[in-house]
Amino acid sequence: MTAPQPSIWIGGVRIDEPVTALTDLMVSAVCIYAFYKLNRLDNTSKVHQFVKYYFLSMSIATAFGGIVGHSFLYAFSFAWKLPGWLTSMFSIALIERAVIEKAKPIISQSLGKFFTWLNIIELSIFVVLTFSTLNFFFVEIHSAYGLLIVTASFSIYTYSKTKNKGSKYFIIGVGFCAISALFFMNEWSLHMWFNYLDISHVFMTIAAIFFYKGALKFN
Repeated sequence: MTAPQPSIWIGGVRIDEPVTALTDLMVSAVCIYAFYKLNRLDNTSKVHQFVKYYFLSMSIATAFGGIVGHSFLYAFSFAWKLPGWLTSMFSIALIERAVIEKAKPIISQSLGKFFTWLNIIELSIFVVLTFSTLNFFFVEIHSAYGLLIVTASFSIYTYSKTKNKGSKYFIIGVGFCAISALFFMNEWSLHMWFNYLDISHVFMTIAAIFFYKGALKFN
């Protein structure tokens, strides 16, 4: 098992898990860049809005997770991980809504409404479970469902029907999310200075790049 990542001190300030925090901020930087670029586009479609705010909320979640959830958690309580967790769950729900909206022109109206309501219900259930238990397991389950089942399935179906490159990039992005999850769940680490969390964040960054490329092709 890889040894815990040592803390570092900068100007008398203790920073825990520094590489993990830095790679979290790397994900955040890519997401805020994507939000900035997408926000400048003249596009008022629901798909665009959902993807745009997915990037904004994911940027907030990963920045909060890196700074409070990893580097300075010693100054807070464990419950302070919740804001980052809940914001990330909200971001996953947004990307689900984006692919559902993208597929609505090629699926029945009733099916579209069903998955729209299911999106709201499943997010509500997992938020309550996470808030009441303070267990990251429910965040993982929600992410797996939202990305590997909903986002992947709708993107594959949409691409098969329309050949839209945006959906293709979303499929690739979900693939990198799956690789990220494998490293995280199995705790596959290369070194204490580049552990499974750091590797997972690198793949999350790559996934975010493909989601951004996909959002541009949706336009």
